This record gives sequence, C-alpha cells and structure tokens, in this order.
Amino acid sequence: MKQFITLMLLALLPAAVTQAQTTSPAPTSAPSAKGTGRLTGRVLDAATQKPIEYATVALLSATGTAPLTGATCDEQGRFELKELPAGSFRLQISFVGYTTRVEPVSVTEASTELGALALTASAQNLAGVTVTGEKPVVETKPDRLVYNAEQDPSNTGGTAADILRKTPLVNLDGEGNVQLRGTSNVRILINNKPSALLSGNLADALKQIPADQIKAIEVVTAPSAKYDAEGSGGVINIVLKKNSLQGMSGNVGINGGNRNQGINGALNAKRGVVGINTKLSGFQSLYPFKSSTNRTNYLPNGATGQLTERTTSRNQGQGGYGQVELTYDPSPQHSFTLSGNSNLYKSNAPQELFNQYIGQSQLDTLYSRDINRRDESRNYDLNAGYTRTFGEKQPRREWSVLAQHTNSRSREKYRLDQFPTSELRGPIEYQEASHNLARNLETTFQTDYTQPFGEKNTLEMGAKHIRRQVSSDYTVDTLLASEQSTFVRSALRSNRFNYHQNVLAAYGTYNFALGKKHTLSLGTRLERTAIEGEFQSEDGRFQNNYLNVLPNLSATRTLKKEGQTLRLSYSRRIQRPQIYFLNPYVNQVTPNSVNFGNPKLRPEIADLVELTYSTFGEKTSFNASGFVRRTGNSIERFSQYNEALARNETTYANLATASIYGVNLYGSWKPVKGWDLSSNLSGDYTNLRSPVLRRPNRRASMYMSVNSSYKLGKTYTLQGYGGFWTGGVELQTRYSGGLYYGLSAKKLLLAEKADFTVGINNFLAPGREFRSTTTTPDFINQGVFYSYQRSIRASFNYRFGKVDGGQRQRRTIRNDDSKGGGGSGQGQQ
Repeated sequence: MKQFITLMLLALLPAAVTQAQTTSPAPTSAPSAKGTGRLTGRVLDAATQKPIEYATVALLSATGTAPLTGATCDEQGRFELKELPAGSFRLQISFVGYTTRVEPVSVTEASTELGALALTASAQNLAGVTVTGEKPVVETKPDRLVYNAEQDPSNTGGTAADILRKTPLVNLDGEGNVQLRGTSNVRILINNKPSALLSGNLADALKQIPADQIKAIEVVTAPSAKYDAEGSGGVINIVLKKNSLQGMSGNVGINGGNRNQGINGALNAKRGVVGINTKLSGFQSLYPFKSSTNRTNYLPNGATGQLTERTTSRNQGQGGYGQVELTYDPSPQHSFTLSGNSNLYKSNAPQELFNQYIGQSQLDTLYSRDINRRDESRNYDLNAGYTRTFGEKQPRREWSVLAQHTNSRSREKYRLDQFPTSELRGPIEYQEASHNLARNLETTFQTDYTQPFGEKNTLEMGAKHIRRQVSSDYTVDTLLASEQSTFVRSALRSNRFNYHQNVLAAYGTYNFALGKKHTLSLGTRLERTAIEGEFQSEDGRFQNNYLNVLPNLSATRTLKKEGQTLRLSYSRRIQRPQIYFLNPYVNQVTPNSVNFGNPKLRPEIADLVELTYSTFGEKTSFNASGFVRRTGNSIERFSQYNEALARNETTYANLATASIYGVNLYGSWKPVKGWDLSSNLSGDYTNLRSPVLRRPNRRASMYMSVNSSYKLGKTYTLQGYGGFWTGGVELQTRYSGGLYYGLSAKKLLLAEKADFTVGINNFLAPGREFRSTTTTPDFINQGVFYSYQRSIRASFNYRFGKVDGGQRQRRTIRNDDSKGGGGSGQGQQ
C-alpha cells in the first residue's frame, strides 16, 4: 500500500511544481519580440448574445498564417493577450459550429479593449467537426469543480454511478451510497433540477442513468444564496447532454456486459425558433451480493445472546427512461421551455436467509427463509420556464420564471416462506407478505432576477415556493401454520402515514469588485418551513414551523500570476429530512435487524468555512482547498437493542454535533501531446459527539484517485483509472474502505461518426468485501457485505445529423433543499 500511495502522489507533483511556470492561458507560442501591448475582448454568439466559452483566439501576423500567440476564452467569453509588440496584426476567432472570424487589429504600447466580437453559426457535419477548444476532463472554477464526463472514454457504456465514482471530491461506498467530502448529506440534481427519479433509493437510481447521456458532473461545495439552502455537504449536479443547434442530429448506442446491458438514443431538431430534444433508454442490470451479521448482545442478567445471519441475493433490475423538451425562441431576448421526463424501474431480488439466535431460551431461533422481494418505482417530472434577456447592451441582465411538478410512486413488497431448519426444505412453519406504497408529490414555483451594475457588479434576487405531499401506506399479513389456515392482517405493523411540507424562500446576493484583484459576494437566504404529519390509525398528529436566516459570504483574490486565485467563503445551510428518513415502515425481512424512519425529525443547521487556491496553465492545473464544517442537531442513524423481541432496531434522530475538518488536492498534467493525467487526494477528520447517547466517535479518512488517458493517433484512445478510500465513521459505526480500478480502449469508426469501446473493471478479484462494526452499550454488531464487482462491457455508439447554430443558455429549477436517503438497507420507502 505504501508503494501504491507513493506512485499516486507522483501524479500531483508535476502539477504543483510546474504550474508556476505555465500560468498563462494556453498560448500557442510567443511573439518573437515582447512588448507592453495588451488586447482584451469578449466573444459572443451573434444570435443569442451569450458568451462562447472555450472559443479560441489567435494573434496572426499581417500576412502569415502561423499563430504568434493565443488564448482560450473563459466562461464569460473573455480573453486577454498581453506582452505584445506594437504593430499591425490579425485576430482569428474560432469555435466548433461557428464561422471563423478574422479581424485586423492594431497593437499599441497601451491596453486595447476590442469589446464584443460576435461569431455567426455555420453548418457543420457533427461527425466531422474538429474541436479547436477542447474541454479538459476536469475544470476548476471559482465556485465549483466540473468533471467533463463526455471527455473520458472509459465512461462509455457505464452508468451515473460509474461516473460519480471517478468525480473529484465524490466517493461511493460498497453499497453505492454517495458521499461528498466526508458526509452523505449531499443534494443531487439533474440539469440543476430535482428529479423524482432520485427521490427513492439513490444507489439504485444512479444505476438507471446511462453514462452516454451525461455531459458533466458539477460539484459545488459552497453554494451561494441563490441555491436552496439544503445539503450541508454541498450540491452535485448531473448535466445531461442536450443540443439546441439549428438542424437535426442524434445518436444511438448499445452496450452489453456481465453487470448491465442497455440501449439508448437521442434525437434533436431545431428549425427557426422551435426546437425539440428527446432521449430514450432501456436497461437490465445484475448486481448479486452476499452478507453476514454476527451480533453479541449483553443481557441484564450478565449473560450474552449470539445472533448469526447469512444472506445471499441475486439482485436484478430493469427499466427505462425518456425525456422530451420543447423550446420556443421568438427573439434573442425571449425563450420558452416546456419539458417532461419519466422513468420506470423494476427490481427482483430473490434471497436466501439463514438465522440462528442463542441466549434467551424463549426467543432462541433456528430457521431459514426463502424470500421473494420485488420493488417498482414510477416517476415523472414536468417543467415549464420563461427567460428574458436584454440584449448586447446589458448582457448580464436576466429575468426568469419557472415551474415544476414531480410525482414519485414506489411499491415495495415481499413474501417469505420460513423453514424450521438451516436449509430450505421441509414443511413451511411461517409465512409473511408485506406491501408498502409510497408517494411523493412536489410542486415548485420560482422567479429569479439579475441586475448588472457596471462591468463587474451584479445584484441577484429571487423567490421560491415548494409544496410537498408525502404518504406511505404499508401493510403486513402473516400466517403461522400451526395456528392459522389463511393470512391475517397484522394491525400493529400496518398503518398509513401522511406528511405535508411547505417552504417559502427569498434571497438576495450582491457581487462586486474592489479594484482589479478582489471580488466579493454578500448574500442572505430567508426560508420559512411549515410541516404537518399524521398517522391514520393512532393519535399521531404533529406539526412544526420554523424560520431560518442563512447568510453566505465569499471573497476572491486574483494573485500576481495570471490564472491564480484564492477564495475564502462562509455559508450556513439547513438540512431537512426527506421521506427516506421519515417513513416509519418497518421491513422485517431479517426480523432480528430492522430499519425504519422517524417522522418527527427536525432539520439540522450546518456552518461551513472553506479556503480554496486554484491555478491553471497550458499543460497543468492545480486546486487545493481546506474546509471546516460544523453541524448542530445532526440527523444521525443509530441502533438500539429491543430485548423483548431480541432484535436490533435502527432509525434516525437529531442526536449529535458533527465537526468535519478536511483538505483536498487536485492536479492535472499533460506530459506530452495526447496524454492527460490527473489525480485527486482528499483527507478529512470527523468528530461526532452525542450528549443523548453519551459517546463520541472520531476517525481520520483518506480518498485518492488517478485518471489517465492517451490518444494513439486520431482514432484510438487508451484509458486507465484507479482509486481507494480508507473507510469512514458514523455515530455508532465504523466501516471499511475499498479499492477500484479499470482499463478501457476506444476506437473511432465510420469517418468518426461512430465509436466502439471495450472496458474491464476490478478484474483481479470477482468481488470486494466491506466490513462494518456497530458498538452500543447493549451489543456489538459485526457486518460483512460482499459485492460482486468484476465487470466487462463493450459498447457501440453512432452519431448522425447536421447542425448549424449556437446553443442558448436556459434557466432551470434547482430544488436542493431536502436531505436524501441512503442506499440499500438504510430505511424503507
């Protein structure tokens, strides 16, 4: 392991050592004689007046064609060429999908501002485009880190879970649960909007999104006041591919392997002011696992009880996803969008369970169970929006009105047969059938307005209303063969739970510059929450109202060398519990270890301070950050022993104060043309304290990943990646980490209209073992989860069509205000 860590660290050293020598923004070569002249300007789309990020600007001599120097535009379309000699030159501006523009320019000994330079869209064959300003795999921006998944060939044929595992700062544990810088309190969005697809079991949902439809993953660790105040760990935004260019284009893809198989396609068309974007995909997956539990209970009489459980499962899933988006742009200043998406997911998880408990004679057990478990979820989202811009004279002024309605419907059911031996044979002594129907309706209205003041100052403000209606209807029927002939409803284990939540929010943020080196952002978000809940068959009605003022501050300094920035930020965020944590349904497939939610959870408040340094150059980039996050009234999972039923009961409560201290280093390097190398290293220290349970829990953890790709000529790309994490800690539990790795090769075909990719992951062993230990005053529980992870896949993708226009930015709703659920086994919906 020491040798492995040493090799991984070497990937960071070149970026850290050489960045100081390469901090100018991607010049191709320097003029033969340096001077004091400087050219600045901004590249815009001629039709939409929006900035063109990554447009390439090159300075040519008056007669030649070889570039003397150049730069790539930033996210605002701005560029700067400096240390230029006086004289007459030509400025060449180009980007994929646009006609190249060449302008004569005169350079003096002073600075010359060229103003807005517009590019006109040109007809291009998608398959034959040569991208001049190609995005790097990972970008470090002032407020976020962006993993451009479409630039990584190893993602072809995979799922969103595969992509997130390779995203800097993000980690997935053995069961697929997402963590961001040491916490699972993270909100995941799709195209800046919440999705009903992600409202249930997040680990399963991420396996339903094809990697071929994902453009990028944005990681926002310190969101501004414009974001909903939810997600103490930050926000992860999954950006799907879309096309608003004139003409028609699309793609189809198919992939197969031992873990998942699927087919996906997209068709995009725009003619004049009307456009349509569509996506459709279907998939099958197979993720078998086996697990074991050994628990020692400490009984009041000084004796101990011993539980042994073993489970094997062959988890199979299938489903599909579809999306339609209509756009109407009657003029460059007005844009309308109407979209809808839906998904269906079905899983079948046949299980075999062995159970033996010894220690309390009246509760001692020895049996095996044959379990048939089936889940089904149907979700859809409807969105409508209008965006108003104000032309070239006020390019940053904008007003938008947005609405969204989401519906999530989940059915979970199982049936089991219990045998009085350690094997699945003999007479059935007990049967059980359970059904849980959960619904989640959410309606959102939102408006945002941005008013610029001068060149660099802006005021952002807006308001939002979210209305949620959640219900869970669950039943359990039992049949004891020695006493009954038919199934009988269990009144104690059946009920209906209704939950209503209304959130009203308003925010304001002022961004301004202090001189040429400093920019500041001062913002505040005000949120009022009203909650009501009740159980149908008991006097369980409750309500709660609270008002929160959530400030957000940041200061950015541009350092002496071009491309180097230092940013300090503070934010206060709120974490509301979602249905996964609230649902009181008790799943007793394994009756000695049960999980259920707590409908009376209160929100938690987190304070975050973060310091970030970033720099970039022609061949390197480097980002370093340190943070402190303190969460009061933290929602924690905890377990207690029920002696009367001889079972471990796990639920959630506001139990602790959580403090996390962490650092993150990310570096990328291009040693030679065609070779990209990047590495991410994160470390954090978690300190959990619970006055209620009278215990602390602490642990230092580390996560590291390396990603490398190499282009062989124009048509071949080789890629390899790997990483490890050392595990983590919860209030009562410590769990182990793991290792992952993969290799892939990609070949462009049919005049670059198609590609074929083969990949293999975690091939040195059929699976990986993850261990956890839960310690309470009443018992010690040791769990082992073995996940079969070796996978091989092949995929083929074909692109078609012609386009001839520029993309237009559109506003979307971001509901990132509720604490999402974990993966398998951490609560039921």
